[in-house]
Amino acid sequence: MKRLLSVIGFCLLAPGVLAGPSINVGVVYDYLDGDKSTYLKRIFNGGTSTAFVKVEILEILYNERGVAKEVPLESQNDSSARDGLMASPARLIVPANGMQGTRLVYMGERSKERYFRVRYIPVVPEKEDAFAVSEQEREAYQNTLQAGVNVLAGYGTVFFVRPRDTRFDTRIENGGPKYVVRNNGNSVIEVDEFKSCVAGKPDDCYPTTKNHVLPGRTFSFDKEQGREYRFKLVEGDAHKNHEVKG
Repeated sequence: MKRLLSVIGFCLLAPGVLAGPSINVGVVYDYLDGDKSTYLKRIFNGGTSTAFVKVEILEILYNERGVAKEVPLESQNDSSARDGLMASPARLIVPANGMQGTRLVYMGERSKERYFRVRYIPVVPEKEDAFAVSEQEREAYQNTLQAGVNVLAGYGTVFFVRPRDTRFDTRIENGGPKYVVRNNGNSVIEVDEFKSCVAGKPDDCYPTTKNHVLPGRTFSFDKEQGREYRFKLVEGDAHKNHEVKG
């Protein structure tokens, strides 16, 4: 029905937790506005024991065909400063039924939009992980997990860094059998809560989808007779509802 070259977002690293830590990262997509350089991300632990969480970051790059690959971040000019996104702290100790925050800090040029995969991975702490726990505490934690049935589960999110001079320019083409949303701006837009329903039957719909449209790319669908389409166009803080008849 539609084809979208976009940033894809959610990554479940393991099945649900039966005992032990159980983290929740909140929303899967986060956006850093052009006039901001830091973003506070809160991690919740709804489990029965402390969560030791490592934060890992990769950059998402797209080729001319829109195919993505994830690559490690590089340093700036052979220095220790990273060109891109970093987490501070990158090691979190989140108590059971508690919350801890990490600040995502962007360093680098802002002439164009950049994309990052941020992974929040619960681990059993080891010496090399740099968690501020003693050897006795580390062993006690491992023994606690071994006493129950536990699977550590982590999550991946996508972090959008908008250009400093963010410009939205969305064009809609609705003159023929195909409906096209074209992003002529320099920052990602969202075709959110997209629904394709039988006309006059608002509960008879295909599953609702969320779609990101990168700069220079399009989101489109064929207008089928007897169907209605609804979605919310999101440009930064601006939201507008659209309805289309097939």
